Amino acid sequence: MPWRVSSQLDCASLSPSQRHCERTAFSFYCAVREQLPVWLLEDMRTMEVFCWDDGRPRAFLPSEALLYALVHDHQDYARYLLNRYSASALRAPRCNFCCCHGSGAPHLNVAVRYNRVAILSMMVEALKDCSEQKERRLYLDSSGGCAHVADAGKTAVQLAVELSQPNCLLLLLVQGARPDGLDVALHRLISCDPSERLQAQRCLDFLLLFLSKPPLPRCLQDEPQRWQSLLGKQVFSWLCGLSPPPLLLQALRCLAQSGSDPISSLPDFLQPHICH
Repeated sequence: MPWRVSSQLDCASLSPSQRHCERTAFSFYCAVREQLPVWLLEDMRTMEVFCWDDGRPRAFLPSEALLYALVHDHQDYARYLLNRYSASALRAPRCNFCCCHGSGAPHLNVAVRYNRVAILSMMVEALKDCSEQKERRLYLDSSGGCAHVADAGKTAVQLAVELSQPNCLLLLLVQGARPDGLDVALHRLISCDPSERLQAQRCLDFLLLFLSKPPLPRCLQDEPQRWQSLLGKQVFSWLCGLSPPPLLLQALRCLAQSGSDPISSLPDFLQPHICH
């Protein structure tokens, strides 16, 4: 993030301008945390808050402000930024540590990490404004370019599977994100705490909904009896390439093409329970 706490050694080497930038950035961070009104936050961002960048101060970018809104779940501010700046509010900020420019949308990963389902829904809607499908896919499937960024190397879908965040996962998959992470989903199913089992199961079910030709996971070959017991004979046979997808899976796929709402609004006994 643009604001970070400097050590005493850092402070001694900072110029007065750099220290001023850090103070204003921290004040802005606190203002977003306190859920101050949108108009006040935008006044601060455009006129009072500065970030030290490439040897000089500059105003805070909308994409940097959106990261703060995500962390502190300021939904009104996130909505304003996305309505006003659309997909440009999702551009990767410059890394403070190595000064490289990232690619894709680290905001999606942050939304998944903090389970900000409402703001994630706003962001994937904003991605529909991308002029090219290739640009939209870059945002959805980006794994982060800079090694200093949290969760670098993971797509938002992979992170949602790893953290067992099924609501975030469904939003991403419905918008066309690549359904990666089957191996992780299977591992989570057998390694998570009992309290997380239902969420891990839902993540696996959602992935299976959007996998047209799933790769054969190595674990199924290593322990076929165990996995057939966990997944059920029909799903296990399909994943091994021995049979077509189960009828329930095919029916739910048709429903999923209409968006996440039809799936989420189903009563519990009709929710995807592809595996038993």
